[in-house]
Amino acid sequence: MSTTLFQRLLGAEFYHLGEEVRHLHGFIAPPHWQGQCTVQRGEGRLARWLCALAKMPPSMCDAPLQVRFQRSPEKEIWQRSFADHPLSSTLKARQGRLQERIGPLSLRLRLYRIDAVLHWIGEGARLFGVLPLPAGWFEEIRCREYGEAGRYHFEVEVNLPLIGRLIHYQGWLEPVG
Repeated sequence: MSTTLFQRLLGAEFYHLGEEVRHLHGFIAPPHWQGQCTVQRGEGRLARWLCALAKMPPSMCDAPLQVRFQRSPEKEIWQRSFADHPLSSTLKARQGRLQERIGPLSLRLRLYRIDAVLHWIGEGARLFGVLPLPAGWFEEIRCREYGEAGRYHFEVEVNLPLIGRLIHYQGWLEPVG
C-alpha cells in the first residue's frame, strides 16, 4: 500500500496526529466530507479585491461546507463548496514542503505537529508558478487541524503585511457515507 501525500511529508509524525486528522489525510479516507464553516473576509478594499481575485468564499456564518478529495500518491485535489461557493486547490509535495496551488498562486507551506494538532505555515509563494513573491508576505498564512468530539476541525487564517486580514475561516467536517 502506498502512502498519502501527508504521510510522506510528515513521516512518523503523521502517526502522532489526532485520530480525526489522520482519518481525513489517510489512504482509505472517504472522498466526500461535509460539515459547517464560518468565513470572515478582510474589511479593506485591497483585501476584498484579493479575495475576489483568488475566488475565496464570501463572509458567512455556520454555512454548509462540502469537500471532495481526489487522491493519488503524487497529488491531491480538494474541491470545496462553501454554501455553493466553490474553491478548488491542488496539493503536491515539492522539496519537502507542501505546495498548494489556488488559481494563479502556488503557496509553499511547512507542515509540523504540536501534540496531536497538525499545523501549516506559509513560507513563500509564486505567481503563475514562475514569479517568486517575497517570502515575508506569506509568514502569516496559518492553518490548524485537530480532532474534537469525534470530528475533524480546522482553522485557516491569512494575514498579509500592510493589508491585515485577508480571510479567516474555521469549521468542522465529517465523512459522508
